[in-house]
Amino acid sequence: MSDPRPLVISIPEPRRLDLIFTKSDLELLRTRYRIVEGEAVGAEAVLRRHLPEASFIIGQPPLPRDLLQTAGHLKAIFNVETNFLDNMDYDYCFAHGIHVLTTGKVFAVPVAEIGLGLALCLERNICGADRAFRRGEEKWGGDSNAEARLLTGGNIGFIGFGDLGKALHRLLPGFRARIRVFDPWLPAGTLRDFGVEPATLAAVLETSDVIFVVASVTSENGGFLGAKEFAAMRQGASFVLLSRAGVVDFEALMEAVRSGHIKAASDVFPEEPLAGNHGVRGLENFVLSAHRAGALDAAFKVMGHMVLDDLDLMSRGLPPVACRRAERETVRRMRSKPVTRN
Repeated sequence: MSDPRPLVISIPEPRRLDLIFTKSDLELLRTRYRIVEGEAVGAEAVLRRHLPEASFIIGQPPLPRDLLQTAGHLKAIFNVETNFLDNMDYDYCFAHGIHVLTTGKVFAVPVAEIGLGLALCLERNICGADRAFRRGEEKWGGDSNAEARLLTGGNIGFIGFGDLGKALHRLLPGFRARIRVFDPWLPAGTLRDFGVEPATLAAVLETSDVIFVVASVTSENGGFLGAKEFAAMRQGASFVLLSRAGVVDFEALMEAVRSGHIKAASDVFPEEPLAGNHGVRGLENFVLSAHRAGALDAAFKVMGHMVLDDLDLMSRGLPPVACRRAERETVRRMRSKPVTRN
């Protein structure tokens, strides 16, 4: 007798099923569904063999039209990275009712928390003071705070206001700051509903003590924050890069920090891992984080919960609600590089 359970093709590299799912969730997945596991190398062969029967894909392997045309039962593709990848025929998916979904919002809270920490580190020179102390060059009391600022009551700017921006905003009410947001993909009314001020990019740059960059890289905004934009920032302002390095001219950012005009912190870089002799490693007022902000086991395991919830809904003929859907108007503009490590 044939197995009536829906077939799931799993190619989530660099994720693994035991990373994404708790032990109990993985047992539930294997009980409810037939799982065919593949790897990035050899993925096409696995897809060509099993896609005609598959109902779901966990992962986002390359899916050109000729492959998708063989998928007569496919209901959804679960991207388990952060942003949708430019490696598949979205038009075909939209036309044939195949949902393309991402679990990326699981990273919003952990990245937001570390982003707040990086901002406080810059505003109060926490890392610099620690290094000076270890060298025996510490300054005691007020002598160490000549350039320190309170986040409370200050001016904060956001560039982008997606899942990450919203999660970060939820952490900030206690600071009673004035928050301005530039996001050309959101209407002013939506931003006001969140209690932030819609603003132009120029206004965010010119008025903010701290700027959080939480915008995805798209076909339209690659490197759009460059020398001109950094020069427009307030003297001594803090620039916290959390989303993708592709939105920044990184050499220009380094020069703005090197000149003493601004301070910066980043969790993302143009190339990862970063070369051992990269110049950013020697910049005193540039706080570095090795793309680790969201990489917590707690976040990975939420992915599994979300996937199971939407698998259950779609298996019962209902639409997915836990994961975010790709939008036909914007998905082809996304230009994020696939992650290579967890």
